[in-house]
Amino acid sequence: MWQGVYPAVTAKFNEDDTLDHKEMERCFGLQIDAGVDGIIVNGSLGEGPMLSHDERLAVLKTAKAVAGKRPVLMTIADSATRDCASLAKRAAQAGADGLMVVPSLVYHTNPKETVATLSAVAEAADLPVMIYSNRVAYRVDVTVEIMAELAKDKRFVAVKESSDDIRRTVELQNAFGDRFDIFTGVDNLAYEALALGAVGWVAGLVVAFPEETVAIYRLMKAKRYDEALAIYRWFRPLLDLDVSTYLVQNLKLVEAMVTGTTERVRAPRLPLEGEQRAKVEKIVREALATRPTLAKAA
Repeated sequence: MWQGVYPAVTAKFNEDDTLDHKEMERCFGLQIDAGVDGIIVNGSLGEGPMLSHDERLAVLKTAKAVAGKRPVLMTIADSATRDCASLAKRAAQAGADGLMVVPSLVYHTNPKETVATLSAVAEAADLPVMIYSNRVAYRVDVTVEIMAELAKDKRFVAVKESSDDIRRTVELQNAFGDRFDIFTGVDNLAYEALALGAVGWVAGLVVAFPEETVAIYRLMKAKRYDEALAIYRWFRPLLDLDVSTYLVQNLKLVEAMVTGTTERVRAPRLPLEGEQRAKVEKIVREALATRPTLAKAA
């Protein structure tokens, strides 16, 4: 159902901490212009858990206005299942094309609880669902066995595979064939996952480098692996910034340096400073100085 590059877009804030929808329109438009295949709002990178439900729905509305016919997925991530279900229902009413659902944001659910939570959210919205499997950040591993239970419900159509174990991509394929659309959710494993047959990439650094991200994906699908790898090798120092406790600050700084947007974050986060900031700035400057010339993929 879904495939291609889906940016996990960032939220933009004014100086008074309100949402800057005009700037989000501009930045989301850069993604669409570069040829991305869909947009995911209010994820980890989009600071979704830091936003109220009303704010998240407002971001969804802005993305829908920009995306045209491309699907816009709403991330569902709250502590209580009832809050997740409530937001999912409102997202459906607001026109979301699908959901990306975090199984449990704070509490580490067991397999039965994980299935029950995801199922409750799917039932509330009655929309297609991408399961967000990220045992590194959220301590809940959506295993092959859990996926087998979820496969019984046709609303579960995709998985964002962020277990940090590239073997999981093949395990899912062996267990389910093409039952689920497998997306890679780890920027610095994207080449590897796409080479193994993942059909999509929920991307982070795409917010600053959409053309390069789209080029890698299209070249991989055209089996022009050497050309894709050349771009990926250049991209790797930047992609590594996605795998960090400070991924939001990292990527917002990169995005600001490349696209001229703001890097404001919502507290308790604060912008990078000192040695951390200098490290990111150095990586960006070096990348821009050696930015590759892109060839068109078939």
